[in-house]
Amino acid sequence: MRDVVEQLQRLGMSGYEAKAYVTLVVAGQPLNGYEVAKRSGVPRSTVYETLGKLVARGAAYELRGAEEATGYLALPPRALLERMRREFDDSIGALQSSLPTIAAPPGSYLTHNLKGADALLTRAEDVVASARTDLFLSIWPEEMRLLSPLLGRAAERGVEVSVVHFGPAPALVGHLYEHRFPAPEAVAGSLGCRLLVVAGDRSEVLIGGFAGGAAWGVYTEDPAVVLMAVEYVRNDITSQVVADRVGHETLREIWSGDPDLARLRAGHGHPAALLRATRMPAP
Repeated sequence: MRDVVEQLQRLGMSGYEAKAYVTLVVAGQPLNGYEVAKRSGVPRSTVYETLGKLVARGAAYELRGAEEATGYLALPPRALLERMRREFDDSIGALQSSLPTIAAPPGSYLTHNLKGADALLTRAEDVVASARTDLFLSIWPEEMRLLSPLLGRAAERGVEVSVVHFGPAPALVGHLYEHRFPAPEAVAGSLGCRLLVVAGDRSEVLIGGFAGGAAWGVYTEDPAVVLMAVEYVRNDITSQVVADRVGHETLREIWSGDPDLARLRAGHGHPAALLRATRMPAP
């Protein structure tokens, strides 16, 4: 019940309103103010004001009985949720038209640091959910399991999804290429972390690292960084396609024997160190 109250608060009800509404729903019959206060924990001094607000928002009905006794009956949950959904969609639609018209042109491109797995994955979800034309991802199974439902919905709405995935994928979404050359464990050793890249609509990108239970990264709308991230994913996909066509053994011989490639592979762990450096100092 506590979770239901918290979710109703996130949708705009006050704490007292949510408690009173849940109490009416559980009762399944009209209750007077005294009964609502007793069962819900809403103070008697504010319970009628709270019930009046529920009536005003259409979440409850006021019933007058004999001797002018007043009872309150909850709007059925399904009807309330549908009403909230319509109101929310209407507000979003209105803001999509009006909010951009009052926004001043940005003085610089939005860039901010991220710390912790939840912060990274939530921001990655934002990028995937807002994409309308294309998505480019470099991702590992741990993160793919969390993002694949959103990626599937993006593909269903017509977004072109291109994914390079390190190892067998838990779900096949869009144009997915398994990263087998070099082996995922070799890449993890070279980078020093599981690198996550999520670029949306060639206009925004999240770049993050996961290692040893820690996570850190950066989100930016800087076109240069977005371009490099997209090209990174595109080139990695190209490498996997070439490896499949030429043969992994042939490519492995070139990879291990060419001095130029050996030089470029030097510096294990440096990418992870650079990503860690983006973390903001603790308050």
